[in-house]
Amino acid sequence: MTDYAIGDIQGCYERLRDVLDLVDFSPSRDRLWVAGDIINRGPSSLEALRYVESLGDSAVVVLGNHDLHLLAVAFGGHSLKRKDTLADILDAPDHGKLFDWLRQQNLCVHDADRNFVMVHAGLPHIWSVEQAVGYSREVESVIRGPDAEEYFTHMYGNQPERWQDSLAGMDRWRMITNYFTRMRFIAEDGTLELAAKESADSAPDGFAPWFRFPRKDRVKVVFGHWAALEGQTDSERYIGLDTGCVWGGKLTLMNLDTEEKIHCDC
Repeated sequence: MTDYAIGDIQGCYERLRDVLDLVDFSPSRDRLWVAGDIINRGPSSLEALRYVESLGDSAVVVLGNHDLHLLAVAFGGHSLKRKDTLADILDAPDHGKLFDWLRQQNLCVHDADRNFVMVHAGLPHIWSVEQAVGYSREVESVIRGPDAEEYFTHMYGNQPERWQDSLAGMDRWRMITNYFTRMRFIAEDGTLELAAKESADSAPDGFAPWFRFPRKDRVKVVFGHWAALEGQTDSERYIGLDTGCVWGGKLTLMNLDTEEKIHCDC
């Protein structure tokens, strides 16, 4: 069995199948680790979502901001945005099954044997791996439970800006969600800057890319979300897999044991 991790698919279903064909991927013997944003902005969101869902136990998935956005439209009363390509999912006869499956996915996955964490946006330096997994489980239980509608109704927002253990309710859930699915730039005290989306070298004053802050552990982090990085973090510990397929870049697949990267032009 070979485990592969892939960056943001964002509805680029044909390119997904192309890059999997390059390694002769078979769900009967291999697993696909998906670093979030299966859907949106690309041309075939429904097909991409159906395919990953069909992999069953052969897929390990963390939720990205676009995946959560679909659920926020479905359960939280939010409207589609102008550039969204999600209408085909909302209109699909099997949309309920797909929504239920998405709600069962994680925000953070820790592979202790390989000593890596997979998240969508990043792992803030202010949290240990154990804390991060615990906080992710808090929000996952909300998404799966009776408070899901409240969560998706009030999910959006940039406040609070910084983690505090005393946070409770929606403020706590939103803060955890923003770290895992929206973070790019962060301050030393954990304050998030969520407006800037440019390259790592364009950090606003007082902020830096989240992966520039030292950690006490030696865990590796596999993530997506930040297409402007083009996969470059200047560190072997932080492996960026969003290489901008939906923007005409590449779709990147990585062997989790050898860390060999395989690319498909988009």
